[in-house]
Amino acid sequence: MKRFINHEELARDSRFVRQDSAMVTILAQVPDDVDTLVELLDKLTPMIEKSVQGTEAAPLFEAYGPAFMLVTLNEPLNPDDPALDSRLRQRFHGIFAGELQALEGAGRSLWDFPDAPWEFKMNMARQCWDETRHVQIFEKLLDHVGGWVGMYPESSFLFECACSDDPAMRVAGVNRGLEGLACDVFRDMIRYAEKVGDEKMRQAIDYVLADELTHVRFGSDWVREFTKDDPEYLERTQEFRRSVDKQFSLGGARSNREDAAIPIAWEDRKDAGFTEEELQELVELSGGGPSRETMREAARILLERHRARSQEAGA
Repeated sequence: MKRFINHEELARDSRFVRQDSAMVTILAQVPDDVDTLVELLDKLTPMIEKSVQGTEAAPLFEAYGPAFMLVTLNEPLNPDDPALDSRLRQRFHGIFAGELQALEGAGRSLWDFPDAPWEFKMNMARQCWDETRHVQIFEKLLDHVGGWVGMYPESSFLFECACSDDPAMRVAGVNRGLEGLACDVFRDMIRYAEKVGDEKMRQAIDYVLADELTHVRFGSDWVREFTKDDPEYLERTQEFRRSVDKQFSLGGARSNREDAAIPIAWEDRKDAGFTEEELQELVELSGGGPSRETMREAARILLERHRARSQEAGA
């Protein structure tokens, strides 16, 4: 079996539609400026339209144009949102795909580094076991909210950003970056489930979150082990982890800002082994990018342009 595969080589069956990850990647670099965001998404419109064809996101594009991407990333889940069902299914579908890629990341870590210590391989095997359960749980939760696998496009963004060819950076990206993001998202979903009184959702996600804390600890332990007695190597690893965290901030949608759609799960991350210094650094890394108001205004302008184009095409 090949080692160090590219994210484009991840195998999927015919239910899945692969989406270009450029949209999410670029958002991490966009300033808090309406005009810049609008012009960027305008240029990406053909790519976004192509990526949603054949999925349940196609009607959303037809109705809103590329503006639907901003709403999906930018707005917190609200029981009063008229588009709640669609957004909830999109989030669960995204989490399902993320768990699938986390399983693949852990499995690749087990296979890609044959000279790693036995204890590392056992930790990665344990994580594969956990991630397999998580895939099954989120498939059932997707069904619980009326969704199904393949209804939305899948982006390989998480695997692409986290899976370095270096063992210390791999666990820094997958176990501390990707699993750290999972802590934030799952805590947010637990709050939502409590708000709407969905005990099945709350209990299932709380069960998964407990595993994620263990996976982050695996990362913390093995970063230290792989880089011990080599401060320069440790700093390179930390810099890679920072770059992953910046990407995973989704332009500030995951951050400690007051307008964050997904707040940083401070206490969960501390339980998982993040230090106060690392958390403060995460606050600084994730706090940039477009504000919610900037995204809302950009979405309004993009919607107007989309409707104008649709009218011209139908004339």
